[in-house]
Amino acid sequence: MLAIKTRLSKLLAVFAAAVLLAVVSLGAKNYIEVKKELQATKEALKIQKINDKNLGFTKLFIEQVLQAEKEIDFETRLKLENAVRGIGDEEIFTQWQKFIESKTEAEAQKGVKNLLDLLVHKIQT
Repeated sequence: MLAIKTRLSKLLAVFAAAVLLAVVSLGAKNYIEVKKELQATKEALKIQKINDKNLGFTKLFIEQVLQAEKEIDFETRLKLENAVRGIGDEEIFTQWQKFIESKTEAEAQKGVKNLLDLLVHKIQT
């Protein structure tokens, strides 16, 4: 009788260990999946923030420069400069610099086209 109880206790301990191992394995698998999802969500949020800054500057540029009825004042230029720097993209900033350093109307028009083209192409999906 004692041998049967000992055997049953051992069998129960093995079964409990197997169940515990299965639970831990499933938990680890779920943890890894959740971690991957979190990383993907963080990356999507990062892209969204960049896109928001890019689109915010683009909108400001269109409203304040392309649709301007008068010469651009210092405050507006400063606002645009801060917005373009806020994007944090060296290529866009370089194109902005080329635009503001234009000497002729033809250079400025080309600079606008290049800047807007770059801004549109930098929007990520």
